[in-house]
Amino acid sequence: MKKLSELKKDSSGVIFAVNGELRFVSRITSIGLTPGCSVTVIKNEKHRPLLVYSRDTMIALNRSECEWIEVEEAEKGVAV
Repeated sequence: MKKLSELKKDSSGVIFAVNGELRFVSRITSIGLTPGCSVTVIKNEKHRPLLVYSRDTMIALNRSECEWIEVEEAEKGVAV
């Protein structure tokens, strides 16, 4: 498993777990980032928010928030 922030640009994965305090988990899951959901990293630049694409929506996430989201990275060439 990797943290969401560890995925490189244009890589995809499936959310395995959303950890953290109840308020954070509730907020993240309410925007659609739930276990089993596929995500694609659009932008991952140091010291900048992470931009991901999931469920037909672009979502900007604070880097510290991405530390709590575990993903299973998809292999290259495999659609998620």
